Amino acid sequence: FTGKDPAFGLIANPVGAWSAPSEMLRFVEYGGGKELMNSLLNPRGLQFIGAVTPGLEAFVSSVPLDGVADLKGLKMRAPEGMVQQVFAAAGAAPVNIPQSEVFTSLDKKVIDAADATVFSTNQAMGLHDVAKHPVYPGFHSMPMLEVSINKTKWDSMPEDIQAILEMSVRDLAHDMDARLAMKDMEAVAKARSEGGVTIHNWSAEERAKFRQIATSQWEKVAARSEDAQRVYDTLVEYLKSQGLI
Repeated sequence: FTGKDPAFGLIANPVGAWSAPSEMLRFVEYGGGKELMNSLLNPRGLQFIGAVTPGLEAFVSSVPLDGVADLKGLKMRAPEGMVQQVFAAAGAAPVNIPQSEVFTSLDKKVIDAADATVFSTNQAMGLHDVAKHPVYPGFHSMPMLEVSINKTKWDSMPEDIQAILEMSVRDLAHDMDARLAMKDMEAVAKARSEGGVTIHNWSAEERAKFRQIATSQWEKVAARSEDAQRVYDTLVEYLKSQGLI
């Protein structure tokens, strides 16, 4: 539904919002996220059961990045849309380069950094061979994947079956988080043991600075539809309640 209403793109990946899968999952389960999703999906004939995530993306960089100030003028790869908008607002110089060309572009110094994927996959692709200053844990992007079902079918189910489905999705989300965390930590340990790679971990203060910049771009998306405004309001209210902005 992203092409039909910007609300879906904003809730699916509010760039800069999360620093860990647990933050997003708490929002979904206890911070109004589930109710928000059903207010968006029910009119479209769907029932939101729960959310999972493929993980918090690490940031690939060939230069040291220890905070928002280091993004100024940074030549980086970022896909079109919200990711580009937020990094541009933070002072970077993002360009749209296919994922398949990231390694070569870093190696030839066409770019100095890249929005790519999770740490373990970045390492498996050899990106840390040419970009030795990754930021991990990441600070910018963690997509939400929804699990939903036909609303009529859902309404016909007994409450115990509905509860089993909800708990199953919640268990899947935590299983995915745990497995990916293990893979990432193994990759981090390997990178450190082999030497040559310096891993940068932004402070909570720097993450909050980036998140504040990001909210200014979310606000622009919010102005495009009533539902997008509700997503923005719910997200910002939750983040403020948690001291994240």
